[in-house]
Amino acid sequence: MKSATTTAPIITLAALAAIAPFAVDAYLPAMPAMAEGLNTNIHQIELSLSLFLAGFAIGQLIGGPFSDHFGRRYSIFIGLALFALGTIGIIFSTDAHSLWLFRIIEALGAGLTVVNPPAIIRDLSEGQNSARNLAHVAVVMMLAPLIAPMLGMGILQIGPWQGVFVFLLLYCFALAIITYIRLPETRVRHEQVTTLWQRYRQVLSNRPALGFIAAQSFSYGGMFAFIAASPLVYMSYFGVSQQLYPFLFGSNVVALVVLNRLNVWLLYKYLSSKLLRFGQAIQILVGVTLLAYIWLATTPSLVVTVVLVIVFIGNQSFVSSNATACTIEFFPRNSGTAAALLGACSFMAGALAAGLVGLLGDGTPLPMAAVMCGSAILGLISRLWLQRGYSTIAADVS
Repeated sequence: MKSATTTAPIITLAALAAIAPFAVDAYLPAMPAMAEGLNTNIHQIELSLSLFLAGFAIGQLIGGPFSDHFGRRYSIFIGLALFALGTIGIIFSTDAHSLWLFRIIEALGAGLTVVNPPAIIRDLSEGQNSARNLAHVAVVMMLAPLIAPMLGMGILQIGPWQGVFVFLLLYCFALAIITYIRLPETRVRHEQVTTLWQRYRQVLSNRPALGFIAAQSFSYGGMFAFIAASPLVYMSYFGVSQQLYPFLFGSNVVALVVLNRLNVWLLYKYLSSKLLRFGQAIQILVGVTLLAYIWLATTPSLVVTVVLVIVFIGNQSFVSSNATACTIEFFPRNSGTAAALLGACSFMAGALAAGLVGLLGDGTPLPMAAVMCGSAILGLISRLWLQRGYSTIAADVS
């Protein structure tokens, strides 16, 4: 049995994992200034976000097997080097096309980097200990999207839009130094040479693990559906002011952090798989309630909608960290690849859900509620279908 506490500092792993949400959210307030500075329209700048998410998914898919084969530290340093190269390129970009190119390079580096924290945790801990360590990392991952736009706005108050990327570059350099000093190599070495396809085939052929991947991916879909629709729903439909909107949005982050702490405490008493099932059940119950309320109410209440959304998003704490822990538990020598597939599937599901909300958009909260509810239900159905006949394995993995 591995130690309950990892030798690699959890805060370092959390900081590494946070590089992606910082890169995504910190520059959002700077988009209008970037469009003006690069002599292009805002839609060309917005496209850089989609390109980043695509590059980030590819970076994870490559980075997982790379980390399993060459080692965690080597993968992190290569990833940070690519991230720094892309960020420097963005700082000196003079048009939208060069921004797109360097944003993709930056995203590939982020993808190579972020697959390593869950893999390192699996190297050094297992079962309930692994789930608790992942939950600690998840706290920073949840806070980063809230802090990053505030940092971006603060930087814009004192300098040009390039300052946001200077901050990201300095953050990258700080991560490299801390990783070099405090993070040892943890990869489990073995003699068998395994190709990239063989590593992914091992993960893809494990139906119980795929069930946990599906559970997290659809849960991400529900969360991204809210993120994409929240400005329209809160500000356009309910008439919330720009000053109040960040507080309503931030209340979901507070719920995530609070329930994350509750999840850590409950992991001393219950299996990760049971807490995952609990989180899915609550999300389905709240998702159905939200959909029915929005559909049937003549004039939906902002307060009721906000409360239901907070409970739905907050229970992401029970789904995400426990699904990750249950997934990587199957692959002690292939945890990087498993984490890569889990991350890529989650972000792709989130992107599809956000796109579906936009496609169904009718100016009301109904599309958001429908996609959130549908995602929760599909997450449970897909997990049960993939794990049918493996109930003992699925329950005892943690």
